[in-house]
Amino acid sequence: MPANTPTTPPRVLTIAGSDSGGGAGIQADLKTMLALGAHGMSVLTAVTAQNSLGVQGAWELPAEAVRAQYRSVVDDIGVQAVKTGMLASPLLVETVAELLSDVGAPVVVDPVSVSKHGDRLLADDALDAVRTALLPLATVATPNLDETAELTGIKATGERDMCRAAEQLLSYGPRWVLVKGGHLPGEAVDLLTDGTEQHWFRAPRHDNRHTHGTGCTLASAIAVGLAQGRAVPEAVRLAKEYVTGAIAAGFALGAGLGPVDHGWRTRA
Repeated sequence: MPANTPTTPPRVLTIAGSDSGGGAGIQADLKTMLALGAHGMSVLTAVTAQNSLGVQGAWELPAEAVRAQYRSVVDDIGVQAVKTGMLASPLLVETVAELLSDVGAPVVVDPVSVSKHGDRLLADDALDAVRTALLPLATVATPNLDETAELTGIKATGERDMCRAAEQLLSYGPRWVLVKGGHLPGEAVDLLTDGTEQHWFRAPRHDNRHTHGTGCTLASAIAVGLAQGRAVPEAVRLAKEYVTGAIAAGFALGAGLGPVDHGWRTRA
């Protein structure tokens, strides 16, 4: 290869909804991927009218549009990791699960159900499809405590509950589960387990209300690490470091909750 020929970066695909305010969703995913040295690609599942105050409207795309986007990217460019986010409906969950059944690359499932502002992003009747169709395909599933409670019925109020919830989540079939304890008081603690190993990731809690997009950012950062060939615990550790810095640098935007800063390392 000639010395001046650029090397193709790792290719990571996000399958998620659009956040018109740019703080979460597809926009956060692509920013994260770029910041961490990957080439981000996207399959759009839904469009939201969204800003710092909340979600004013959401419209899911037809399943055929999701299939066409996916085939267009995967059949030509290929992927080295996939991250899923907002899937909205049982039909879209099942469509994405069908597409990923033979992807041959690590899959990070962020089972997005409610926005940072409390707006519903996943239909109640889609939870069974997430459990039975999507989670069995996950290399890593990354639910927060609210999503964990919806999927398992276990409302975690401490680390012991997080262990119980992780065990229940693993029974649905993912290889690893990362239960995110960011909603608990004290330090920000997450539990990663495959049922045999346990890894606890702890970080100081930053006094910053501008945290829009943390879940999308963390899951996308994990996907980048996996695309780079890292083992799951190492990919999660590096992703946790990245998102902790992004939270610390989160900034005000609009009249409500601002986003984390995906480019914080370039300004550090």
